[in-house]
Amino acid sequence: MRVRARSVDPLDPATAFLGIETSADGKRWVERKADHRASTTIAQRHGLPEPVARALAARDVAEEAVEAFLDPALKRDLPDPSHLLDMDKAAERLGRAILDGEAIAIFGDYDVDGATSSALLRRFFEAVGGKPIIYIPDRIAEGYGPNLPALLKLKEAGAIVAITVDCGITAFDPLEGATEAGLEVIVVDHHIAEPRLPDVAAIVNPNRLDDPSPHGQMAAVGVAFLLAVAINRWLRNAGAYGSGRREPDLRQWLDLVALGTVCDVVPLVGVNRALVTQGLKIMALRRNPGLAALSDVARVDAAPTPYHAGFLLGPRVNAGGRVGEAGLGAELLGTDDPGRAAEIAQRLDGFNTERRALEQECLGAALGQLSAGDGGTLTDGLVLAAADGWHPGVIGIVASRLKERYQRPACVVAFDDEGIGKGSGRSIEGVDLGAAVIAARQEGLLINGGGHKMAAGFTVARDMAEEFAQFLSDRIVAEVGPGGIVPTLRLDGAVSVQGASLDLIQALSELEPFGAGNPEPRFAVTHARIVEAARVGEDHVRLVLTGEGGGRLKAIAFRVADQPLGEFLFQSKAGRPIHIAGKLRIDSWQGREQPQLLVDDAAGI
Repeated sequence: MRVRARSVDPLDPATAFLGIETSADGKRWVERKADHRASTTIAQRHGLPEPVARALAARDVAEEAVEAFLDPALKRDLPDPSHLLDMDKAAERLGRAILDGEAIAIFGDYDVDGATSSALLRRFFEAVGGKPIIYIPDRIAEGYGPNLPALLKLKEAGAIVAITVDCGITAFDPLEGATEAGLEVIVVDHHIAEPRLPDVAAIVNPNRLDDPSPHGQMAAVGVAFLLAVAINRWLRNAGAYGSGRREPDLRQWLDLVALGTVCDVVPLVGVNRALVTQGLKIMALRRNPGLAALSDVARVDAAPTPYHAGFLLGPRVNAGGRVGEAGLGAELLGTDDPGRAAEIAQRLDGFNTERRALEQECLGAALGQLSAGDGGTLTDGLVLAAADGWHPGVIGIVASRLKERYQRPACVVAFDDEGIGKGSGRSIEGVDLGAAVIAARQEGLLINGGGHKMAAGFTVARDMAEEFAQFLSDRIVAEVGPGGIVPTLRLDGAVSVQGASLDLIQALSELEPFGAGNPEPRFAVTHARIVEAARVGEDHVRLVLTGEGGGRLKAIAFRVADQPLGEFLFQSKAGRPIHIAGKLRIDSWQGREQPQLLVDDAAGI
């Protein structure tokens, strides 16, 4: 069934921002909600420009929290690990394992969050005299999460206790089987839990239903870092440091925490904001040989930002788990051998090139399937594409691309020869996809499945796929409400050409790091005229804008020359004024700094 989305977004005000119901890119412009009195108070008391104060208010930053938001600090923002259920129990058991010389297995997920969590714990355990063994499952051969054969192999290899990181919260049978075999298991996860929990030694997860922790937005690597803090404290209190065992400075591994947190697309607020801010500073020091080698192959030669972590480094770490060798990412981030690090980084870069080719092939097939109405699902609440033979390692990325294109939750399923489909989904703001997938599994529609609000994974039999898609679509439509989902562009306000100044951009930079939960501010530059428009590169459009009061502003729109937005920009050259939306950045050229607009959309007046 192919049902087109309706024209109201219930999450936004009734009136479209600047009256733009349908832009050149087919989107409705909406202004992020912000209390006017709150933004005025923030501007006055903290000496901030009005657009910056309004952006803070729109991100629900209260006036009394502004100083902490603008200056995130771990000393203030890092919670006491003991507030998490089972944390002290896990810390004591692992502390005793370290003191007794017991081997500790680390069973990690194959994505960046799992790789960074595994590498972090390995580095910590080795630093305090522990004996860690890392195991990362093969995505295709073993699938997501703990499996009993692997856990039994770890026990045969000498492991007494095993930690699952970024997985395990719903792995009931494998974990109970491992426990029965005599392997003590500690689950360290952040995915949504069910009322039933695995019967294991300890479960540390801020998203346990019985845990009142306010830090459910942490990535698994953040939870793993808290575990390291707790174990370190237990060892200190037990008098373990001294006589050859030195207490490590845990801050040295915040680069791994920052990478995993950014790449898992958790909200960069609260403790996550502090972890990423401090972690990026550590990353800039290039003390981790693996991250340094990865930065070299990715040509990151500037101070790292969330963009570098999320779009240049993270995809390469992920590539091993997607199309290559699952354990390479964790090995890269955990090694101190520069030569080995350089070798692995080159291999991961090659796997990333292969991944991009497979992604484009799968995306093209999925778009063709959906546009032709030949298979797949496109409803008010969901877009789902499925086929035989797609590479399971790229379906998550393709789901993300479909979500962006159709502006609704998206799932992609790759079926094998036995009719078993590996699926991956990505969600939009306001829709808890992980909970929906868990509900579908509880209804008996899935073989396995779980996740969090913005992403989920599942396994579905071919004969249940259509019913699963309908269940998911119905649940999402009910969650969103009667207005349905429409493409929207969220804006933080409007500025003039003259108002888009270097001073404003520098003030906006105080809101960094940007990412999920703290998006980079986007503004509409109003009543602008295009005085220059030229195609540059393959399909970019370079612009020069002028405003009602004069002034000039450089702008560039990437990859739109042959799209409706690009056509609109060329047609508007030297014509009537338009509103043009995007992000303001500083353009440095030959030592001169100028404001520049990175164009996302435009609309006639």
